[in-house]
Amino acid sequence: MTAIPAIATVIPAAGVGKRMKADKPKQYLQLCGLTVLEQTLFRLKQVPALQQFFLALSPDDPYFPELPVALDPQIQRLDGGAERANSVLNALVQIDEQLYPWVLVHDAARPVVRVSDIELLIDSCIEAGQGGILATPVRDTMKRGSTAVEHTVDRVGLWHAYTPQLFPTALLRDTLQQALAQGVAITDEASAMEWAGLPVLLVQGHADNIKITQAEDLALAAFYLEHSV
Repeated sequence: MTAIPAIATVIPAAGVGKRMKADKPKQYLQLCGLTVLEQTLFRLKQVPALQQFFLALSPDDPYFPELPVALDPQIQRLDGGAERANSVLNALVQIDEQLYPWVLVHDAARPVVRVSDIELLIDSCIEAGQGGILATPVRDTMKRGSTAVEHTVDRVGLWHAYTPQLFPTALLRDTLQQALAQGVAITDEASAMEWAGLPVLLVQGHADNIKITQAEDLALAAFYLEHSV
């Protein structure tokens, strides 16, 4: 088994979550006695290889300093950017690639990720020597269209892309810098690698690794947490 190095973790959390229609960003909504962000950090901090956390927040975020985790020496706050990719890059330029040759990026609004899935992703990527993402195969019938169906899309080979996503630190930093400089639309870290023609492992995780985007997602996440997923 390949030795697992120390890994830095980037959590982009500078968004405001407009689709939630809440009075605060979704990462600060209550979920089973903690905020969504605290639940996410709780899961991540159960993985021994994840040793330093870089939290990209809005510069005027008033909520994080009120949380107990704000005093955690393993968590470093930094300013997020206009888009997710900018937030991730802001963190990457502060990470010492000699101390942390690999970096894991995880959505703040995915608080139900399984520790076993994170460890599977890390083991798979380190063993293969290349980056990868957690994902699950598409199970539903897929349609293409806007207000009416144009045609059915063959779901064979289609995957739902999740986080965390894990890549070599310097490679991800340099690739993101180049892609953003050329105006490429980067929706996740894997899309930057795809743009550069670099391989990305698909590591099958569990479909309950949901992202909280709308109000009903919060209730579903609470159900999963209460049933000890």
